[in-house]
Amino acid sequence: MSAAGPGTVSGTSELGLPEPSFRSIFVAGAPRFAREAFGPVIAFYLGWKLGNLVVGIVLASAIGIALDLYERWRGRAGALALVSVAFVLVQATVGLLADSATVYLAQPVVVSAVWGLANIGSAMVGRPLAGVLADAWYAFPPEVKASRTYRRVFGIESVVWGIYLLARSGIRMLALAAGSVGAFVLVQIATGLPFTIALVVWSVWYAVRGFEKSTEWDEPGP
Repeated sequence: MSAAGPGTVSGTSELGLPEPSFRSIFVAGAPRFAREAFGPVIAFYLGWKLGNLVVGIVLASAIGIALDLYERWRGRAGALALVSVAFVLVQATVGLLADSATVYLAQPVVVSAVWGLANIGSAMVGRPLAGVLADAWYAFPPEVKASRTYRRVFGIESVVWGIYLLARSGIRMLALAAGSVGAFVLVQIATGLPFTIALVVWSVWYAVRGFEKSTEWDEPGP
């Protein structure tokens, strides 16, 4: 079974995309993931340290919206992009009204925990969120999305990501409660960058391996 699923001819999918491999998927998706995961928080910290809370919030909001507009320009915008823009605006509004860096930074920590629960719940109902996010890295054909293999592979990935997001949120909230924004940013990077890279690498490897080993689309024997 090819990792691309049915409709694959001479190394390309029915959508004209390269037949997926660990390298092709990782190279295509990792830069976007890194930009969206770490760009706004780094922008906030730089703006906050070089200016003040308002500068940090405005800069982080501008970076977040610019990244979403860039993805829209690349033709990859969708529901998740719109949700992201909405959250950036809500987070900025609440942070400015509260005039508190702690309140501003606490919002994505809470949202991360909600995403963790949503990932686990989505796997339980057979509509794994990891599969939705994977579509940003590779455009799966509709018949692959409807397959048992797709639900199984991304269901397991959703549970793993859900557990990680819940654990990460708990650690970050404890760091934020200590009251040091600088320490929180360091904890955010420490609990984000190495673990996220490791999980992204594992997720791409596991998905490619899972589809390669699947027999769901094998032709029946005589």
